[in-house]
Amino acid sequence: MASVTSATSPGAGELTAGLRGFREVQRLAYACAEAVAAQLKPGVTERAAARMQREWLRERGVRDWFHLPFAWFGDRTAFANFRVPLQFFPTHRELEPGMAFILDMAPIHNGYTADIGYSGCLGLNPVHDRLLADLEAHRELILREVRERRPLREIYEDVDRLMVRQGYANRHRAYPFGVIAHKVDRVRQRRWSPTLFGFGTRSLRGLASDALHGHRDGWSPLWSPYSFSDHPPQPGLWAVEPHLGFRGTGAKFEEILVVTDSKDPQESAFWLDDDLPHVRRWQEEKAA
Repeated sequence: MASVTSATSPGAGELTAGLRGFREVQRLAYACAEAVAAQLKPGVTERAAARMQREWLRERGVRDWFHLPFAWFGDRTAFANFRVPLQFFPTHRELEPGMAFILDMAPIHNGYTADIGYSGCLGLNPVHDRLLADLEAHRELILREVRERRPLREIYEDVDRLMVRQGYANRHRAYPFGVIAHKVDRVRQRRWSPTLFGFGTRSLRGLASDALHGHRDGWSPLWSPYSFSDHPPQPGLWAVEPHLGFRGTGAKFEEILVVTDSKDPQESAFWLDDDLPHVRRWQEEKAA
């Protein structure tokens, strides 16, 4: 994978070539999300929105996936009544005026992986806007506490407590193992890129390998509320996705957090990119 021992933060210097590769595919994924969001209109289904993401990325050279694109509309953005993993897959739910939506995709391009989540709404939705604004505090908290080398499980609990203070429900807990994040890595390029239940098989093998090695060494590639995440942040790249829910509306972001073994707090952890839609939105709101 990209070196995380010599990587520098965007504020301190240039990214390594490997990290630039991850940033490029993350930006490609967010460009896809913005392009598809601009085409959404009443009557479009989740399945159609997921297909639009796949087609947009395939046209730009994506042939492999950590996972195929998802789309969730309305109360499905808050994972309302989700009980089994199959409920995460896109449905025939149609988008309606004022409805919140989330686009989530994890393409692999030139061997680099991204996993992003984009929250939007079709027209006016004050609840969605408030959720998205309040996610900024979670991005700040996560970075601060990772730099303090707090155990991942403890950071997870602090995110939970912040959600409670804000009046929201934790919706990333609905994911398998309740994860708020997972590691991502380089993937060797192949001609054939099979998927299993929507996930790229090579990425799954890589995650399983990390889990096996991590179990032996006392860490996990899954950032969860359980005891296997009771360890300091492991150097590497983490796709982080805090997900808020309130009365049938959900919002989240998902982006890569870089963790290094540097002793300098500013370089020990940093968000891979600050030029992302949710960050620009927060900056524009402050400027206004």
